[in-house]
Amino acid sequence: MPTFNAAEWLVDRHVREGRGGRVAIRCRGDATTYTELQIDVWRAQNLLADLGAAPGDRVAMVVPDDATFPAIFLGAQRSGLVPVPLSTMLRGHALGEIVADSGARIVAVSDVFASTLPDLLAAAPGVTDVIALGRDATIRSAVTNRTRVHDWASAVDVSEAVVAATTADSPALWLYSSGTTGTPKGVMHVHGSVKATVDTYAGNVLGITQDDRFLSVAKLFFAYGLGNSMTFPFAVGATAILNPDPPTPAAMIELIEDEQPTLFFSSPGFCAALLDAKPAPAAFDSVRATVTAGESLPANVHKRFSALAGTPVLDGIGSTELLHIFISNTLERQTAGSSGEVVPGYVAELRDDDNNVVVAPDTPGYLHVQGPSAAVGYWQQDEATANAFRNDWVRTGDVYTRSVDDTWTFLGRNTDMIKAGGIWVSPAEVENVLIEHESVLEAAVVGGRDEQGLEQTVAFVLPASGEAPAADELIQHCRDRMAAFKRPGRVIVVDELPKTATGKIKRFELRESLDNEVAP
Repeated sequence: MPTFNAAEWLVDRHVREGRGGRVAIRCRGDATTYTELQIDVWRAQNLLADLGAAPGDRVAMVVPDDATFPAIFLGAQRSGLVPVPLSTMLRGHALGEIVADSGARIVAVSDVFASTLPDLLAAAPGVTDVIALGRDATIRSAVTNRTRVHDWASAVDVSEAVVAATTADSPALWLYSSGTTGTPKGVMHVHGSVKATVDTYAGNVLGITQDDRFLSVAKLFFAYGLGNSMTFPFAVGATAILNPDPPTPAAMIELIEDEQPTLFFSSPGFCAALLDAKPAPAAFDSVRATVTAGESLPANVHKRFSALAGTPVLDGIGSTELLHIFISNTLERQTAGSSGEVVPGYVAELRDDDNNVVVAPDTPGYLHVQGPSAAVGYWQQDEATANAFRNDWVRTGDVYTRSVDDTWTFLGRNTDMIKAGGIWVSPAEVENVLIEHESVLEAAVVGGRDEQGLEQTVAFVLPASGEAPAADELIQHCRDRMAAFKRPGRVIVVDELPKTATGKIKRFELRESLDNEVAP
């Protein structure tokens, strides 16, 4: 098999072909060219070599979305190491558990997350070296004597480093699943998966070019953000606009106005929050398309956001196991309330409880996908790997329907479907109806138990700004628009909805909160 290294393809190729002066990264007003990024990648490689890192070793990362993230990530990858970016939203002990699971002995940590280090290191005793990004003293004060600290700012060896002789099938990165159903699992991807997402979704659906400017609400440490803010722009010599701060509607609107992205990547919930902030339509003048993923985008939000921006909104479904989006609305065709159509390069089918292929249109089934970006499995999780990866198919865990015109519509996770009155209810369908009410910003629907112990539909509702929706009013709103067995038996108004870093609602936490209400 010929050699292929994803990091070399994403960076060196542009310098070699005369595009080194193009801007690769914009972050807080500063620009980094591809030539400058290449030098930082070499710098990371040389530092990792000094620490004795060998091909296949994991390098854990607790790093915000700034210019150091691509340097460390691609430096590890270019040397044949395996970068493992971690959620910066997790606490120290949870981070340490993941680091310990990965077997990483080297951790790169930004000084803004120095407070996580004591608990991280306590939970991951195998860590021997910490790369300090930012104020070295801040991190040194947080580590134990057994751990060596290396200052990124003092790493001065920027001589050209060797590209590892990897192939498309070599280990390239691990991403820990967002944990919507519990403990995160290490999803293992190879070098070829990186290019595959560009050749399929980014090329066929988005039509990306070097003139695009990419801005993502989702962060780099998960699959969706990694494609949006690094793989896609770097693949074509374009510009990634990085935002190290937690996203807020006001700050994101200001960033869009200042940096003029052409492609904006969001979650459905953040689109709803942006609508709630009531920005001027002119703020989105530079944006040629908005992409959403992570949760199903309600039809009402889809239509309203498209009207605000004046350009297409492309909702789609992706997963950590497939690295990015594999079913999507397109620039030419958008169907509000649906995930669109299968991205060229992927194959999807629905199966029933007996694993038979569902052929009849508009019939629910479990979504299975084949594609060139599929992971090779979960790290040290043989049973979970066998359940999810079967004969080159990935079992996504999502329940979908497929229409006669090949439009795919999300009904819910297989563990989220509700059987009320003996009939299956789609949480997504109920949420779409609730979100149509002007007082509702977001909704999450789960199954609960009524006073008789029977399963019922329970809706958790996040109000729009300045609104105080009444539960009875929302139940009546649903009664007027859907079958009686589908409408919520109970509505709970909340101040926030629990979410993963990629914007997915943690429905298992909502179900647990209902269980705790009746627990002895």
